[in-house]
Amino acid sequence: MLASHFDSLVSKLPSLSTSDHASVVALNLFVALLCACIVLGHLLEENRWMNESITALLIGLGTGVAILLISKGKSSHLLVFSEDLFFIYLLPPIIFNAGFQVKKKQFFRNFVTIMLFGAVGTIISCTIISLGVTQFFKKLDIGTFDLGDYLAIGAIFAATDSVCTLQVLNQDETPLLYSLVFGEGVVNDATSVVVFNAIQSFDLTHLNHEAAFHLLGNFLYLFLLSTLLGAATGLISAYVIKKLYFGRHSTDREVALMMLMAYLSYMLAELFDLSGILTVFFCGIVMSHYTWHNVTESSRITTKHTFATLSFLAETFIFLYVGMDALDIDKWRSVSDTPGTSIAVSSILMGLVMLGRAAFVFPLSFLSNLAKKNQSEKIKFNMQVVIWWSGLMRGAVSMALAYNKFTRAGHTDVRGNAIMITSTITVCLFSTVVFGMLTKPLISYLLPHQNATTSMLSDDNTPKSIHIPLLDQDSFIEPSGNHNVPRPDSIRGFLTRPTRTVHYYWRQFDDSFMRPVFGGRGFVPFVPGSPTERNPPDLSKA
Repeated sequence: MLASHFDSLVSKLPSLSTSDHASVVALNLFVALLCACIVLGHLLEENRWMNESITALLIGLGTGVAILLISKGKSSHLLVFSEDLFFIYLLPPIIFNAGFQVKKKQFFRNFVTIMLFGAVGTIISCTIISLGVTQFFKKLDIGTFDLGDYLAIGAIFAATDSVCTLQVLNQDETPLLYSLVFGEGVVNDATSVVVFNAIQSFDLTHLNHEAAFHLLGNFLYLFLLSTLLGAATGLISAYVIKKLYFGRHSTDREVALMMLMAYLSYMLAELFDLSGILTVFFCGIVMSHYTWHNVTESSRITTKHTFATLSFLAETFIFLYVGMDALDIDKWRSVSDTPGTSIAVSSILMGLVMLGRAAFVFPLSFLSNLAKKNQSEKIKFNMQVVIWWSGLMRGAVSMALAYNKFTRAGHTDVRGNAIMITSTITVCLFSTVVFGMLTKPLISYLLPHQNATTSMLSDDNTPKSIHIPLLDQDSFIEPSGNHNVPRPDSIRGFLTRPTRTVHYYWRQFDDSFMRPVFGGRGFVPFVPGSPTERNPPDLSKA
C-alpha cells in the first residue's frame, strides 16, 4: 500500500513540475531584466536624457512588446500586478531608506516648508484635480462616477514621483532644493495614501460641514499617530540594541534586528489602520539618529549598503513592471472602440496635474519666503520651477491606488474603470518618459553648476552619492561663535542679534535626556579584543 502511494506521488511529479515551470521561467526572465536595467543604467549614467528609472521603464515596455508578439497578443507581462506586492513588499524598503539616509539637519530646518508642500500642497492639488474631473468627465461618455470616485481620482493623481529629479539634483550643491524636493516627495506619498483611504472609508453621500471636519480630524489623527508610532519603534530598537549590545557575540543579530524592527514599524501601522509610509519614514530617521550609532562599525557599513541596495532594487522592479503592465492587452481591449475618449481623458488629467502643481508651489513658496529673513534660505524662482517640475511625474503610487479603486484582482470589465486604468498608465508613462528625459537639460539650464556655499549646513563625511547620502551626520549643530555676542544697545541691534533656534533647544534636550537613554553618537560599541577596546575613544569629546 505504501509502495502504491509512493508510485502515485511519483506519477504526479511531472505534472507538478510542468505547472511550476512557467513561474520559474518568468522569475528567471525578470531577474535577468533587473540585471539588464542595472548594467544599462550604469552605461547611461552620463547621458543627457536618460536615467535609471526611464531605462527600467523602457526595458519593461520592450519586454512587454516581445511577450505580446510571442504570445500572439494574449499577454504582455510575467507577473500579475498586486497592490499587496507593492504596498507590503516593495514600498517599505524605499520609504525606510529615504528616512534612514535623509540629511536630518536640512530636513528639519525646512520642516515647515516641506509640510506645506507635502501635506497642504497635496490637498490643494487633490482638490483642483477633483474639481476639474467633475466638470470635464461629465461631458465625456466614460461611465457613471459619484463624488467618492472623483475625490479618489484627485488623490490618485496628486501622488507624485520625484525619483527622476532626485537622480539629477546634487544635494551638496543645492542642499535647500534637494531637501525640499526629497521631503515633499515622501510627505506627498503619505498624504495621498491617507487621503485616498479616508475617502474610501467615509460615506460621502451626505457630505456636510460636520463630515468635512471629521474627515480633516481623521487625517490629522492618522498623520500624528503614524509619526509617533514610527518614532517609538525606532527608539525601542535603539534602547534594546544599546542595552543588550548584540555586537559582542554576533553582528548578524544587530543587522537582523534593525531590518526586522524597520519592517515591523510598517506592518504595525497597517495593523492599526495608520499610514505605513509615514511610520516607516520616521522610524528610519530615528534609527539613523540613535540605533545606527549603537551598533558596531561592521554593522553600520552592512546596514548602510543593505538598506540602499534593497531600496534601489525595489525602485527598479517597480519601474520595470509598470513598463510591462502598460501593455496589458485586456485593459486596452475594453477601450479600443473609443480611443479618442481615452486620449481626451489622459490629456485632461495631465493638464490638471500641471495646474494643480502650479496652484500651490508658487503661492506656498511666496508665503514661505515671507517668513524667512535670510536671503540664502529663500526659495528663488528657478528653484520653484524645479520643484513644480519634479512633481509632474506620476509613478507606482498612482498606479497602485488606481488598481485598488478601479479593478478587482487586477482586472475589470467595466468600461469606465478600464478607461481610468489605461489613462493612469498613459499619464504615468508619458510623464515619466517625456518629463523625465527633459529633467536633466531643464535643471542644467535653471541651475548651472555651482559650488556648495552652505558650509554651515554641510558635513565632511557626506558620501557623494544620490543613493547613499548622509548616514553618520550629527543633528542640528548650533553654529559656533554666538556665545560672545555683545548685548545690543539699540532696537536694530536687538532685532539683528542671532537667536537660538528650535534646533538648539532640541540639541540640548537630546544631549540631556534622549542620548543617555537611547544612545546615538557618543555611544561607541566595541567588540572584545578589537582595536576599539584596546584604544577606547574619549567619549568626553563626543
